[in-house]
Amino acid sequence: MTIEQTTPDMPSRQDKLFTLDWYRTLPGPAVHIFWASFLGWALDAFDYQIFSFVLTAIAVAFGLTNTQSGLIATSTLVVSAFGGVLAGVLADSIGRVKTLMITIGVYALFTFLSGLAPNYPLLLTFRTLQGLGFGGEWAAGALVVAEVADSVQRGRVLGMVQSAWAIGWGLALIAYTLVFSFAPPAYAWRIVFWLGVLPALIIVYVRLKIPPKSEAYVPDEHAGKRISLWQIFQPPLLRKTLLASLLAVGAQGGYYAIFTWLPTFLKTERHLSIVGSVPYLATVIIGSFLGYVISGYINDWLGRRPTFALYAVCSGLLIYLYTQIPTGANVVLLILGAPLGFFASGIFSGFGSYLAELFPSQARGAGQGFTYNFGRGLGAFFPTIIGLLSVTVGLAGAIGFGALGYALCLLALLFLPETRGEHLVATD
Repeated sequence: MTIEQTTPDMPSRQDKLFTLDWYRTLPGPAVHIFWASFLGWALDAFDYQIFSFVLTAIAVAFGLTNTQSGLIATSTLVVSAFGGVLAGVLADSIGRVKTLMITIGVYALFTFLSGLAPNYPLLLTFRTLQGLGFGGEWAAGALVVAEVADSVQRGRVLGMVQSAWAIGWGLALIAYTLVFSFAPPAYAWRIVFWLGVLPALIIVYVRLKIPPKSEAYVPDEHAGKRISLWQIFQPPLLRKTLLASLLAVGAQGGYYAIFTWLPTFLKTERHLSIVGSVPYLATVIIGSFLGYVISGYINDWLGRRPTFALYAVCSGLLIYLYTQIPTGANVVLLILGAPLGFFASGIFSGFGSYLAELFPSQARGAGQGFTYNFGRGLGAFFPTIIGLLSVTVGLAGAIGFGALGYALCLLALLFLPETRGEHLVATD
């Protein structure tokens, strides 16, 4: 089954950069697939980002060092890499939509249980298991959307899905501000984790709105035998697998370096209160939302490789500048927050379409799930490294280390192909 056919008006649709054509080209059930993935990613972001907001309160509650705090973030991300790989293989075996539902249920459950943790070891365990669903949701959601999207509009569609991360991030900030304003910190962090059960409602939406076999790629009964993770480690896919993984390591390492520690940086280095830090975080989140959306359009305009390169260079530069702003220059801090969020977040809008275009249909789930989440797994060590470095060079200097991740992106892009406009073909 061919996912989309070339039509005469495709070039003109590509010229119209800022239109809603991307939404109008989603056929039938694809609209519901888009919204299920969008909402899943938004609440995935809520469940993950809420941890960065409550990190200080958790550290006080359990008497944690920066290294121990960073380990929680790292373990979540490392296991999310395995979750993403597993979800990719499942998506090739049982279908994209079924896998999406499973992953949403997993991260909702373990986020809720994190709020019940009586000690550090159990919290570490629950957050680690939460990573299985956290990593898997993107692998399944981005994959199914990429396959049902029109090839000319694919970057824009995936950019809009990716923008849901900023929505979830904003919801986490609102929940954090409200709950911590009315509840003692010792209990407030538990309450916001309990809110993480909300994503389970998306499973109901999927069951009601998306009919069976509505996704573009539907495996037959022999799919499990035919599809193998090992395909992506054999020629001719091995080279793409290694380079795409390196691209993901750089982007995610840089991202987690700054945004895992950002609330703590504002509180301990800039001495801002919970309420006082809200404008700075809100500026970053707004910039992130715009970065996600506009990056999708730029990906369809300039191409995948030039867009990644542009965002990588600007992200590395802005992380360095943001962390080196002199103490007291909070106006500059506020101004730089928007472009920091714009570039460091917006770089991810290209991954959903680019990785799907790099791999053939039978190995697309495994390829996309592995490369993106391998990057997440290695990038996960950046928060822990920063926690260790902060002891000697301070938190601001340690976060600046994350800028080096974007050099890896540029290295990978030198050898990766351009795929803009690639038609995705799936057999069922």
